Amino acid sequence: MSKPVIAISVGCPSGIGPEVAVKAAAEARDATIVLVGDRRVIERAAAIVGVANKRLVDVDARSMGALTARKGARFIGCFASAAPLALAKAPPGKPTREGGAAQLAWIDQATDFVVSGDARALVTGPVSKSAIASSSRASRHFRGHTEHLAARCGAKEVVMAFWAKELTIALVTTHLPLARVAAALTPKNVAGAVYFTADLVARLGAKKPRIVVTGLNPHAGEDGLLGREEPRRIAPGIELGRRRVAQAGIRGVITGPVGAETAIRNARAGKYDAVVAMYHDQATIPMKLVGFGEAVNVTLGLPIIRTSVDHGTGYDIAGKGVADARGMKAAIELAVRLAGQRRR
Repeated sequence: MSKPVIAISVGCPSGIGPEVAVKAAAEARDATIVLVGDRRVIERAAAIVGVANKRLVDVDARSMGALTARKGARFIGCFASAAPLALAKAPPGKPTREGGAAQLAWIDQATDFVVSGDARALVTGPVSKSAIASSSRASRHFRGHTEHLAARCGAKEVVMAFWAKELTIALVTTHLPLARVAAALTPKNVAGAVYFTADLVARLGAKKPRIVVTGLNPHAGEDGLLGREEPRRIAPGIELGRRRVAQAGIRGVITGPVGAETAIRNARAGKYDAVVAMYHDQATIPMKLVGFGEAVNVTLGLPIIRTSVDHGTGYDIAGKGVADARGMKAAIELAVRLAGQRRR
């Protein structure tokens, strides 16, 4: 089989995204990589990480066949139509308004490249949400890849998840102020998170996915003493999720609601295949404790495959050639695995 084409939006041009993207692309063995970003930004990153400029080849949809036919040549594609950006507007470590506009354009161009079928999966580099949101009136509501890609792809239901060798965890809510989380929890979105998490785990090889769902409150509400969201919102959502998982033909075992600290500890110990958490930091704090640098962010529910690094823009080390590319390599590897699996 031919290697799948993976499109990578390189992230904020003033951060470490271009560096880790080029480095990981140079070492990719199971995929043909197309970097989506300004060619000069990519060339600068290549020089920083020691990748020969001659390995960078301009491509578009019409020339992809020629790139993928170069077996063993280890060329790295650069999307020829990527939005341009002057290097003066992308100083390492200092995000700019122009860089914010460019990184959003690169996300959209890479997404469209995958939606069109010219690439099999999208991998995204780390962006500056504030730089994007402040770059124009049209982008002022940008809050993250998950929400933006859902809108661009017309996905009615998406779930943010993180995968690592030690832990897989998904979120019912994403980028919300903590004060709004309880009101945002509904049986429907709890059920959606349960279903998509079971589907992900099944696609990655679990014959009978074991999913544990956390509570929102300490000790999962302690029978109503510490909160009523568990019986009123989360438990009904778990039941809906069980039915949805069964209807999809997945032989899953769904447990919960369970206190978050217990659920996550037991999942890491191997009792469960994945956790469904209620809000952002309930999921990301344990994930970054056990898998930082190697965990992969996955957006579930999109009509395309999208993975990403779990780290930020790294402005303090941008341009120094010391950025660790393990997270980008892991994101590429998971995208390749998912590209070879059946979608439900």
